[in-house]
Amino acid sequence: MDNVLIVSNTSATLGIVSDLLKSQTFARIVATQNGSESRRALINDDFELVIIDTPLPDEYGDDFALHAAESTSAGIILITKTETLYDMNEAVEDAGVFVLPKPISPDFFLQAVKLLYASRKRVLKLQDENKTLQNKLQEIRIVDRAKCVLIQYLNMTEMQAHRYIEKQAMDLRQSRAITAENILKTYDNNAGSAW
Repeated sequence: MDNVLIVSNTSATLGIVSDLLKSQTFARIVATQNGSESRRALINDDFELVIIDTPLPDEYGDDFALHAAESTSAGIILITKTETLYDMNEAVEDAGVFVLPKPISPDFFLQAVKLLYASRKRVLKLQDENKTLQNKLQEIRIVDRAKCVLIQYLNMTEMQAHRYIEKQAMDLRQSRAITAENILKTYDNNAGSAW
């Protein structure tokens, strides 16, 4: 586990939460006492976990939770009074913020931290898989465009164009996408000069 930002205006809560988190494997724990200071901390550092103990002196804390959810990939826990639990949950749940009631037992708190951390890792893994698939889709598109250019300008069949791109990529020790981009540049320039 990595960096944690704890936001609370009471030093007692800061101390309790810090002590509980020290039993975990976090690299660094940063404590702030209001929304403004916390926003600056988000600009200066990357956090994997943000814990907000409401209310804060300059805002309640839900706006900061939403800001943190929009501007970071951190897991966010918002701790609020039982009376405001449902309102806070409704305000921030679409942003993926976990809302916990006060008072909170240490075991329940640590379990929530572990659950949030595990779900965050899962989301990040899915984002990486999505990015990989997007890159593959982009490569397929560019290779298909290059095949069409080869078919059009060199009268190749689709199979010949495919083999040509594969062989060029292997011979030049580059990706199929780079080979396809080079083909497109070559023939797009030729097509432009013919007009």
